[in-house]
Amino acid sequence: MVTVSHPRAEGGRLSGLLLVALPVVLLIWLVLWPVLQAFVGTLYFPGKGFSAASYVYFFSDAYSLRNLWLTLWVTALTSALRVAFAMPIAIYLRFRKGSIAAFVQSLALFPMFVPSVLVAYAFIRVLGPNGIIDTLLVAVHLPKLPSPYLAPAGPIIGLVWEGLPLTLLLLLSGLGRVSTASVEAARDLGAKGWTIFTRIILPRIQSSIIVALAFNVLGLFSAFTLPYLLGPASPEMMGPYMQRTFSDNADPLNATTQAVITFAFCAAFGVIYVRAIAKGRKGPA
Repeated sequence: MVTVSHPRAEGGRLSGLLLVALPVVLLIWLVLWPVLQAFVGTLYFPGKGFSAASYVYFFSDAYSLRNLWLTLWVTALTSALRVAFAMPIAIYLRFRKGSIAAFVQSLALFPMFVPSVLVAYAFIRVLGPNGIIDTLLVAVHLPKLPSPYLAPAGPIIGLVWEGLPLTLLLLLSGLGRVSTASVEAARDLGAKGWTIFTRIILPRIQSSIIVALAFNVLGLFSAFTLPYLLGPASPEMMGPYMQRTFSDNADPLNATTQAVITFAFCAAFGVIYVRAIAKGRKGPA
């Protein structure tokens, strides 16, 4: 049997390829090519040949490994907290209408429009030493609380607040696949809230949760402003560590090595994101 391709279908394929050509070219030019140059630049040195000394140094240096571990820990905990806080809000907004739901949505999305520098300044004024909370505790003769400012908890609090809106929007998009009729039918049969969540809602939004976690990891792993302003000086997250190595220590080779290692971790989660998107296109889980 001879298959004849339709001219309109061929034109559609060509149009689709032309539409994605520019983003792909920009991706190769602005992202992949600089990464490849950086990777080669940390391994090959003209006149000296190949050497992996900078990578050996990074993975044998205790301070570098502490910074990497802190970044991994803050990224994992912050990503989990964002999803944990955004999930009940997303479920509430999905199945509730009215002025109260609109108000809650406005509050939840408000951090999206606040710059990171202002978030850090507000954090210091409220939770920092001699901040508003500290002043109120002293005024009512209560003991001072340890401030999370300049501690690992500092950037975690700031980053959770800053990234909550995007996580909420991603979860809301996944909850759009959950029909109200199925939830109401489960309730009519006597299913409780936790059963509805685990048996009906969660299986249909697994890909959205993975996408949200991947987006969070990609943004958090190389975060700079909030970890730099709110986090500890030692150990430090990879973003401030790269900046200090490049500028303060005038060591571009090791800074580039740190950047390549950071990109490798982010690329691994990028693969998870792409797989989740591809799985989501096949239909509900």
